[in-house]
Amino acid sequence: MALNESNTTGVTVERVSDCELVVTRKVKGPSRLVFKAWADPALFPKWWAPASFCVTIISYEADVRTGGTYRLVMGHASSDQPMAFFGRYIEVVPGARIVWTNDEGDEEGAVTTVTFEDQDGETLVVVRDLYPSKEALDEAIASGSTGGWGEQLEQLEKLVQDSGSGVAES
Repeated sequence: MALNESNTTGVTVERVSDCELVVTRKVKGPSRLVFKAWADPALFPKWWAPASFCVTIISYEADVRTGGTYRLVMGHASSDQPMAFFGRYIEVVPGARIVWTNDEGDEEGAVTTVTFEDQDGETLVVVRDLYPSKEALDEAIASGSTGGWGEQLEQLEKLVQDSGSGVAES
């Protein structure tokens, strides 16, 4: 069941089971650069927060390797308290795959897997969020937290395409 398919952003968001949401989009640029923009803690904050959500990234720390951890703190003008997201990396395969936990809730969180696959100069990015229950995914969809993927991946593509962004360096 497609939840959101946008012609302007090229993203497909599909609930493939009671507990799994899959986001798919091709990003212009080779997978090594798309992976770098995702895995480099200096680059990630430049594209992660959807601009239309009016959230700011207050801090981001990540050790993107198998067994590493991350902590992302975001703020919004309507909230007195910042929102902290954190977890650990279960598996990191440079240029190909990142799997992480989302541990910020009181209960077991989703496990997210993103893969990067070269396809004729573009990268097929597939994000799979596996929630611990149907209710947890229902709640995530109802809260709108799954609604920013099109904009996020569009921002990621713009960063990869921007020669001055630092993505293509080194």
